[in-house]
Amino acid sequence: MRTIKGAAIAACALVAGLGPVQAQTRQETAPPPVAKAVVPAANPAAAPAVAPSAAPALTKADVDLWLDGYMPYALRTGDIPGAVVTVVKDGQILTTRGFGYADRDKKTPVDPYKTLFRPGSISKLFTWTAVMQQVEAGKIDLDADINTYLDFKIPPRNGKPVTTRQLMTHTAGFEEVVKELIFYGKPEPELGAYLKNHVPKRIFDAGETPAYSNYGTALAAYIVERVSGEKFQDYLDRHVMGPLKLENTTFRQPLPANLVGHDATGYDKPGKPSKGFEIVGPFPAGSASSTGADMGRFMIAHLQGGELDGQRILSAETARVMHDSPVDRVNPRSLIGPLDRMELGFFQTSINGRTVIGHLGDTEGFHSSLHLYMNDGVGLYLSLNSGGREGAAGVLRTAIFRDFSDRYLPPVAGAPDGKVDAKTAAEHAKAMAGTWDVSRRADSTFLSLFYMMGQAKVAVGPKGELIVPSILGPNGRPKEWVEIAPYVWREVGGHDRLAAQVVDGKPVRWSWDFGSPFMVFDRIPAGQDGAWLLPAIAASVGVLLLTFLYWPVVALVRRRYKTKADISGKALTASRAARAGAGLLLALIVGWGVGVTKLTSSAAAMAGGMDGVLLLLQGLGWVVLPLALAAAGWNLWLTWTDGRGWVRKAWSVVMLLAPLLLLYVAVTFHLLAMSVHY
Repeated sequence: MRTIKGAAIAACALVAGLGPVQAQTRQETAPPPVAKAVVPAANPAAAPAVAPSAAPALTKADVDLWLDGYMPYALRTGDIPGAVVTVVKDGQILTTRGFGYADRDKKTPVDPYKTLFRPGSISKLFTWTAVMQQVEAGKIDLDADINTYLDFKIPPRNGKPVTTRQLMTHTAGFEEVVKELIFYGKPEPELGAYLKNHVPKRIFDAGETPAYSNYGTALAAYIVERVSGEKFQDYLDRHVMGPLKLENTTFRQPLPANLVGHDATGYDKPGKPSKGFEIVGPFPAGSASSTGADMGRFMIAHLQGGELDGQRILSAETARVMHDSPVDRVNPRSLIGPLDRMELGFFQTSINGRTVIGHLGDTEGFHSSLHLYMNDGVGLYLSLNSGGREGAAGVLRTAIFRDFSDRYLPPVAGAPDGKVDAKTAAEHAKAMAGTWDVSRRADSTFLSLFYMMGQAKVAVGPKGELIVPSILGPNGRPKEWVEIAPYVWREVGGHDRLAAQVVDGKPVRWSWDFGSPFMVFDRIPAGQDGAWLLPAIAASVGVLLLTFLYWPVVALVRRRYKTKADISGKALTASRAARAGAGLLLALIVGWGVGVTKLTSSAAAMAGGMDGVLLLLQGLGWVVLPLALAAAGWNLWLTWTDGRGWVRKAWSVVMLLAPLLLLYVAVTFHLLAMSVHY
């Protein structure tokens, strides 16, 4: 789960929380053919060839010593108050450790057996477990139209309904919904009411495109409610938490009486006070509170095929299908070459040639990760109670997973990577260059403008290498990539792979291991390409500013030198009207800027507290844009018909183009939609 705040609106393509940082055509009726030669001959899932080394034994003594050297320094340098880490192995909790403070101000230490962290979207794994229980019971068909189970309708797109399997693989085609995602100080909405009030537009055909969706998870939980006859929190208590004896785990918001006072404090920003206990609107997507020890038991149950201490939450066969879902049930367009993919609720995070599945989770105050090494009987869980300084939490959770893997579960034997000659690699990098649209985005609301501002750029380096500026390494610099097979790259000195789908010899879609299970990048239609739109918008605002400021500056000069305007009558009136229109447009742009800043910095605003302001801004757009455009057009007509010079004629054209471009942007990115559904 992840909220969308400030610059994160534009960058959400690059994260995978409750909210996990973009398509060439948006109305394709069938997936295009995928080129056959995108998978290298060598096994790309295998780690690069390395000299074998003796890995330390994964024992409590060794991992505790390692964590004692790793975590305190990472928390201090990252400005993160506290953390919990749990490692399980062979059906037992090997170690569960608390580091730092559950409450920074009270200096309350983290207790891994009592302190509740908020794992964010890792909560989804509990929800998906509940769904699979009902699949096992025969009450849910993974491939049936979900409308079969609902008391409201999810409209089809291009005749294709949504299935539960597509909800679990984030391929239902929903656009991003952020309203009422996280807020404070008011009750969570009733699940059915939330879903009916926030039905998102479907921007992709079912099954074709991974696009992470908190709404889709909440919808699956509602299906469980309807087929089981139990409220979802009650269902989890009875059928998941109860059998596993997770006595310190709950989805309830606020916390039940027996857990009050045990929760860690989440901090949105380092050094700033906590906003309090977060309420997740689509609660099945991210509302869990749990201890490190309870998360260890949950991991063990899944590692053991749905069983713990003689209690089964899933049959072995159901667990197998969940953890290794059939590839033949997945639309090829949703898969990219050799990259990691979605299972049923889990996503692959394979490393060092080992089969790993897991999930990430983010709220405003907590950042977490969970990884299950399925063939090694090992699980790793981390939760942090702050994003830290400059996104340190994201760096830390990735680093600890990779460093833990390299230390205790190093590369297994496998074929080494292939290699592509320098000329071909340069040609392929050039073919990838351009601006790309992330699939996890808002398309039909005003938020689409801010996603446009964060479109992914791919470039070619001075040596012909591939450069993706938005994919950063732990050092804060863009990762370096080397092509190991046609349109398959590996991170230099790292684990990630990046690959593209190729159609008719051209790359049309790409992703990389971290993002590929739940989001992909597609070519952008020319009319929505930020590569030219952003400079054009900046130029238009500059024209409006110069046009408006010319008015008072010239007035002051004329007053100083006691001169009169060199035009009069209709020409003077039209000129003043055009300048007034420019001023009104500037005021509207400032209004949107202030409004969006407030919206993205306030949970109360994001929960609907600014609906009136947003409607006012959209309504003013309907008035100000046509008036400014009409005034600029009138001024253009008179300037070109009354014999004025070419400089003024040229500027009158520019004065018309500026509001015309802004009107295009307002219509294209839904700033006139008169809607507060976002």
